[in-house]
Amino acid sequence: MYKKVREYIRAWQMLGAKDKVIAGVSGGADSICLLFMLLMLKSEIGFEIAAVHIHHGLREGTADRDEAYVRDVCEKENVELFVYHENVKDYAKEHKLTLEEAGRKVRRDCFVKVMRQQGGTCIALAHHKNDNAETVLWNLCRGAGLKGMGGISPKNGVWIRPLLCLERIEIESYLEKRGISYCTDETNLEEGYTRNRIRNRVLPYLEENVNEKAVLHIAECAAKLQSIGQYIESETEKYVKACTKREEDDRIIVVKELYEQVPGALKSGVLHRIVCSAAGKSKDIEEIHVKMLQELLTRQVGRRVDLPYGLEAVRNYEGLWIREKKGAAREEKPVFQMRFIKKNVDSVTFSQKNYTNWFDYDIISNTVKIRHRKPGDYIVIDKEGRTQKLKQYFINAKIPREVRDSIWLVADGREIMWIVGYRKSQAYQVTDHTERILEITIYGGERDGADNKSIDPGGEGCEEN
Repeated sequence: MYKKVREYIRAWQMLGAKDKVIAGVSGGADSICLLFMLLMLKSEIGFEIAAVHIHHGLREGTADRDEAYVRDVCEKENVELFVYHENVKDYAKEHKLTLEEAGRKVRRDCFVKVMRQQGGTCIALAHHKNDNAETVLWNLCRGAGLKGMGGISPKNGVWIRPLLCLERIEIESYLEKRGISYCTDETNLEEGYTRNRIRNRVLPYLEENVNEKAVLHIAECAAKLQSIGQYIESETEKYVKACTKREEDDRIIVVKELYEQVPGALKSGVLHRIVCSAAGKSKDIEEIHVKMLQELLTRQVGRRVDLPYGLEAVRNYEGLWIREKKGAAREEKPVFQMRFIKKNVDSVTFSQKNYTNWFDYDIISNTVKIRHRKPGDYIVIDKEGRTQKLKQYFINAKIPREVRDSIWLVADGREIMWIVGYRKSQAYQVTDHTERILEITIYGGERDGADNKSIDPGGEGCEEN
């Protein structure tokens, strides 16, 4: 197994003699195996090692046991150890995150801090093939593109994953044969996390009832898709440069004539990359925004659509301007995301999140906008189709006058689909006749959707992925 890891590290050029590796060591089987593998490699290659352990303040008693065990191992192996005590529960509450998201963020921050303070060159994490298979399945279920189907990267900047070539059973067998003990995190057995359900139910079922090498095959497929994805990324970047111009006022111009020369398979990715570049981030920029831009390119000069992060796209004679909205602070608007869902009447499950709603996509007449109220706005209030002026709704709902202008609306022209935090229009309800669903999630706002505070979307992610 050591030779397997060594060759994997060489193939991905993860480590050299001049490196100083910061290893995340929780005390579990994976991270303990990682530490001992690194120690063996150190004697052969010659790099330095330091370890980091984070006490999350969540598991009373057992977390103290894990810390004591890691301290003991590092002391015996003469590895410099940095231990952090963090209150992940308070951090999650303060930043409106799930415990898993908060833990991941805290860990990453601690790893990076030690790397910078100690002159480290890379951060080693203990992900393996089973983690990768879990990630691929989870991403697929959430509607991932090619990048999501590629799973976890062996090397991503300073982050390296030397054990990604191994399955969990190989790791546990290695430790057992050498008499190396490790700690067991009981939260890995809890069914409250999506990832745990995939780990404890889905993958074992696939291995027992479909193919005993399911994990291996999923990981191999992910590796191939990563390779394909890297090529597509380079081609996408080439066409982004070819069909855009950046003005002195930071406007990005998408030249329609040049964009039409982009190969069809890359068109969506090119527009997505352009919007991400304008926003300076990619989170919450979804397929719906790309479709909005593609539609805008077919419309007359002067038409515009709103984009996340205070951006707008405006149709001009050359193609599209993508720019910061005039007179609007970039962070005023809450982050929102939209996605399409093909409805299966027998299996569809309606979202229970307060700030997520589903709409019958096929009856939407205009480009959907997230905005504040305008004169003439109205909402359908019952199944008979009766309407009410938005102003009258606010009065009847006893919403204070001073907050009405700050409430976010999802609008189809002048017709209001959703008064965020209050009411959804009866006209856009999903029914047995619905074929396509538009899901809209608002990440930001108190009950009235007015304050720009992050709301927990309820997701769970792969540790440090």
